[in-house]
Amino acid sequence: YLALCAVGLVGNLLVLVLVRSQQRRWHSLLNCFLLNLAATDLQFVLTLPFWAVDMVRDFSWPFGGAMCKVVLTLTVLNMCASGFFLSAMSVARYYAVARALRPRRPGTLWAVCVCSLLWATAVLATAPTALFATAASIGGERLCLLRFPDGGPDWLAFYHLQKITVAFVLPLVTLGTCSLLLLRFLRRQRVRWSSGVRHQRRSRVTRALACVLLVFVLCWLPNQALTFWGVLIQLNAVPWDCAYFLVQAYLFPVSICLAHSNSCLNPLLYCLLRRDFRQGLQELCSRAKHPADLRPGCPIDSRAPVRGSLIRPEPGEPHLSVRATRRPVSTKSDGADYASWYWNDDVKGQCL
Repeated sequence: YLALCAVGLVGNLLVLVLVRSQQRRWHSLLNCFLLNLAATDLQFVLTLPFWAVDMVRDFSWPFGGAMCKVVLTLTVLNMCASGFFLSAMSVARYYAVARALRPRRPGTLWAVCVCSLLWATAVLATAPTALFATAASIGGERLCLLRFPDGGPDWLAFYHLQKITVAFVLPLVTLGTCSLLLLRFLRRQRVRWSSGVRHQRRSRVTRALACVLLVFVLCWLPNQALTFWGVLIQLNAVPWDCAYFLVQAYLFPVSICLAHSNSCLNPLLYCLLRRDFRQGLQELCSRAKHPADLRPGCPIDSRAPVRGSLIRPEPGEPHLSVRATRRPVSTKSDGADYASWYWNDDVKGQCL
């Protein structure tokens, strides 16, 4: 639990920094969902130390009833919100590819409204947890659990069914449907792209979609399957036996850790596999290594070679200025290609 907390904390904080560092692009629909997903996973991993202490103490809760309600509610809230934002990102990804040629795209206001609606839905889905979570004394031990009104085990069974449906089934169906629709759309683009470009793009998108689906299923399916087994026993659909006891005693805690690891893998899946975020991470590392070379207002690393282009001087300027860009100029000399670079002394003087 502590290892997952450390990895998830670093990964999701890095996502927040990278998304916000994109300036104008961070408020796009997809990046807005990504920003909220990182915030959701960050809140989720911050609850893991409490559950680590609870597990070390053999599920004896030492933090009191108020903290039990807060931590358990935040855990379920962020589990539901994470599934919602994963679903929203899959829909936004399909929309971005299939509707790329349309002139009008969703703006910042639309993204904020959708995110607010998803958070409100997650809060509504978490309401039973906030109402019934409490720390109760059972067998001389103080446990953090859900205490429902009298009326048999059906309350707990329906609660788990609702959580399985909201946090696992709906996101899985949405991810799978959008992935199939996106692959079908790419398969139909035979006229616009050449065969090589089409095959390369389809292969890249297929690998990315398969990776997202596989990680989500591998992380959440064991825990949700064991939870559903318990629901069937509570509803008397299947009998209780020793196999269920052994699975709950030894495999269920492992399935919980596996489910929590999804919050650590999301930053890798949705940021580090994207080219623009990898470039942002490289720039961030370069900025950390050489802070004097990348001051605010300096467009690029002054130590790196850049290509210059002349700009017409404004009135009052004594000489021509040079605009720095990142692209090299490809030229030929004696049949060999090489990059001809230019140094921008004006920008270099401002940055050093």
